[in-house]
Amino acid sequence: MRTALVYHPDMTAARLLWEDPECEIERPERLTTALERLQQGALEQRCLQLAAREASEAELGLVHSPEYVSLLRGTETLGTGELQALSGQYDAVYFHPSTFHCARLAVGAALQLVDAVLTGAVCNGFALVRPPGHHSQRGAANGFCVFNNVAIAAEYAKQKHGLHRILIVDWDVHHGQGIQYIFEDDPSVLYFSWHRYEHGRFWPYLRESDADAVGQGQGRGFTVNLPWNQVGMGNADYVAAFLHVLLPVAFEFDPELVLISAGFDSAIGDPEGQMRATPECFAHLTQLLQVLAGGRVCAVLEGGYHLESLSQSVCMVVKALLGDPALPLSGPMEPCRSALESIQSVRVAQAPYWKSLQQQGSAPIPSLSTCSPEGRASPVSPGGPKFKAAEAQASAALSSLLEQMYLNPTLPVRTAVALTALDAALVLPPGVLQQEGSAPREETRAWARLHQALVRDEALTALGKVLHLLNGILDGQVSCGIAATPASAAAATLDVAVRHGLSRGARRLLCVAVGQLDRPADLADDGRNLWLNIRGKEASAPSTFQVSVPLPGTTGGFVSCVLALVLPLAYGFQPDLVLLALGPAHGLQAPQAALLAALLRGPAGGRVLALVEQESTSQLAGVLARVLQGEAPPSLGPFSMASPEDVQALTHLRGELEAEWKLLQVAAP
Repeated sequence: MRTALVYHPDMTAARLLWEDPECEIERPERLTTALERLQQGALEQRCLQLAAREASEAELGLVHSPEYVSLLRGTETLGTGELQALSGQYDAVYFHPSTFHCARLAVGAALQLVDAVLTGAVCNGFALVRPPGHHSQRGAANGFCVFNNVAIAAEYAKQKHGLHRILIVDWDVHHGQGIQYIFEDDPSVLYFSWHRYEHGRFWPYLRESDADAVGQGQGRGFTVNLPWNQVGMGNADYVAAFLHVLLPVAFEFDPELVLISAGFDSAIGDPEGQMRATPECFAHLTQLLQVLAGGRVCAVLEGGYHLESLSQSVCMVVKALLGDPALPLSGPMEPCRSALESIQSVRVAQAPYWKSLQQQGSAPIPSLSTCSPEGRASPVSPGGPKFKAAEAQASAALSSLLEQMYLNPTLPVRTAVALTALDAALVLPPGVLQQEGSAPREETRAWARLHQALVRDEALTALGKVLHLLNGILDGQVSCGIAATPASAAAATLDVAVRHGLSRGARRLLCVAVGQLDRPADLADDGRNLWLNIRGKEASAPSTFQVSVPLPGTTGGFVSCVLALVLPLAYGFQPDLVLLALGPAHGLQAPQAALLAALLRGPAGGRVLALVEQESTSQLAGVLARVLQGEAPPSLGPFSMASPEDVQALTHLRGELEAEWKLLQVAAP
């Protein structure tokens, strides 16, 4: 099994024993509801199920002081009045006689998950835990958090497994100041947090939650804070933050392990966050992180207080970890102005420390600080009009998601391969179907008449297999596929595949053509097909739906091209189908092709057909099959700066296109 699920029923034992409106939302049902949803979706059964163990006091001491651990141990024997009095000494915390046991299980679950992933027992996993941890500090509980589960897991991975570079991604809606304080001077841990900030008026009301808090000493640049200064951030804002801030820095950092502080109070419907990102967005974020660290991703639950939104978001992340395609994102993919201002402020603050941000360029803004300490954000009271409106919006979005899941079930065949002469040495991953069929001969011949190059027997046979596989994807029998075509017929085959896909009902088809594969002049420019040619002669955009860019010559240039151009266009276009064509002189190494294919799984809900010239099948078919199955792509190797020419080409194209394709923007207009 590729994915571990770590849980223990004892973590539901701790509960609030007195009235406290602030703390009552952190309740056992957060775990039981999420687990029930995982069971209903048959996701728990697909995971390696591990019962959480208690962390030892020595393991707690990796981050916390002995005095604090001793204090928490003592809560096991306190009465209700004493527990309430002790809880009152901390900010938004409650203790229960079972708290010490539950909190040790939460830490132990995270450590078990790290062990399972780093020993190769599984590829990735999810720890379903409470209490959460990211606010907890060396000697203090804070914000429902007792021990800092993820921080201890990071330190444990360094000390027990010898890791040197760990990425922590905190997508909870609150700033994880506990993690920041613990690692702020440590360059071996890159900590990224987005959080509701509202110019310093939202809890925990800290100046050091702003974008210009970048770490201390040797750790400068290894704390990346993205403050959200208004509520209502949605799918486009979250994806933009990943593409333009987190992922460029993460590729340059090159982590050996990714830890997610997976809080879902940043999802739609949550009364704490008041954000609008739908649960499937977290599947996309997870997929984007799985291309890092060889896919070694450990997600640990933090916040999330709307039970339905929380449980569906947990399911979406687990499905992504299992390798299932993510459902297409809903809503317009246009970041709001406030989100762009925040993204711009982070890029400016971090540019001195990261080449990947320097080479993309960031216009300066008047002040790095977005702090405005006057007043505090008003909480939304349950039962009030704003709360009821948010509930109604969340219910509609979550009902829509359930309908999507019903209409788009996980397909029994995730990936099929149709090659005319399967290389004898080619090893396909388990579960990949080797397709033997072909489209009806008359249908194939009818399409072949469009191009002289398709008349030859070899090209005609290959075309029949391509059309058969494409029909399977469009009919919902297969999620994605790989097909081979002779180099001499590659352009003609791609042209037919595009026309056939559009004629069979694809509303929007994205074609990413790498190599000598120019867009046919007579192909309708009606907005249904976006044609992106990589390895074009020059950077140009003859129309909104036709873009050409030279293939960058360095790892940094290639990553920038994918993150700053290809994916913003792909997510902005919201295609039903992606055709990835690797034609003559495509110039991609296997890791580059694999990364491109892995990242293109997201925008179309996993519906990707990769066309590979026959001369490249032995090198590429196997690795493409693995990433389309949901495995991580191989490493690109050491990071190297983009050339000035590549930077100029990318900047030119983004300047031409960002008025129409809003996800290309990295600053407020």
